[in-house]
Amino acid sequence: MLHEKQVVSILNKHKKRDDWFLTEYSANPYEGCSCNCLYCYIRGSKYGENMSDHLSVKTNGLEVFEKQLRNRAKRNQYGFIAVGSSTDAYIEHEQKYGLTRGFLEMILKYRFPVFISTKRHLIKRDLSILREIDKAAILPDDLKSTLKRGVILSVSVSTMNEVVTNMLEPGAIGPLDRLNLIEELKAEGFLAGVNAIPILPYISDTDEELEKIVTASKEHKADYILIGGLTLFGNGIADSKTLYYKFLESYDQSLVTAYDRLYAGNFYASRSYQNELARKAKNLCAKHQIRTTIVETNSDNSQ
Repeated sequence: MLHEKQVVSILNKHKKRDDWFLTEYSANPYEGCSCNCLYCYIRGSKYGENMSDHLSVKTNGLEVFEKQLRNRAKRNQYGFIAVGSSTDAYIEHEQKYGLTRGFLEMILKYRFPVFISTKRHLIKRDLSILREIDKAAILPDDLKSTLKRGVILSVSVSTMNEVVTNMLEPGAIGPLDRLNLIEELKAEGFLAGVNAIPILPYISDTDEELEKIVTASKEHKADYILIGGLTLFGNGIADSKTLYYKFLESYDQSLVTAYDRLYAGNFYASRSYQNELARKAKNLCAKHQIRTTIVETNSDNSQ
């Protein structure tokens, strides 16, 4: 069920630019997400629930968003806006309400750059306006010489295993469909890559499974691949840790004890595990010559 709500703010300013996604702002046209991913960081975190039956449309969102964009533009405070940071910008209700489309029209009007990560095909509806934003956006000074693009697009892939995907991401298109979408976006001339986030411990973090993700991303022309771990928040009935553990019990009960050891009461895996995942990711991406950052650096392995 979709609720309607009024909001006082839409555009959120980060304390600092996101190191991975290069975003300095976020804006969410909807509250909640119909992709309904069980591991979503929204569930149980400080950002609230992410259940499909708690979906809300921000009915005055466009008006509030334009006012905030106008004020930032007057001050020359340009930066990438993540549209859909705590929801998928292209949830099924976007077809009816068109808020994401309206947000993009405002972003184009005030010439801000945009970052979108999605798990749904509907983004193809907006390629014409995204192409205009890509050309017209005003970038922060330090990105003008290195990025030279006003649009960054991506899909998220946690595993290439369709069975696991269907269990964990019931409202999203399959992983292969997402990579096909990246290839289509690349063919349209966009900068587009893969967020391999979250990688699932003992499920998609093996050398074999990671290589499947990296190889498939390369084969589908992704510009980059970002690889990161799984966070598990909360102990409530609708929180990600609770829901993910139910998935583990159904998928492979023996993994429950392994996760208990790995997370040791924290919402993140051990530091040694994170370092090992980063090492494997770096080596695999070097092997397949795909960069691990959106902006190419001297340490990256360019395609």
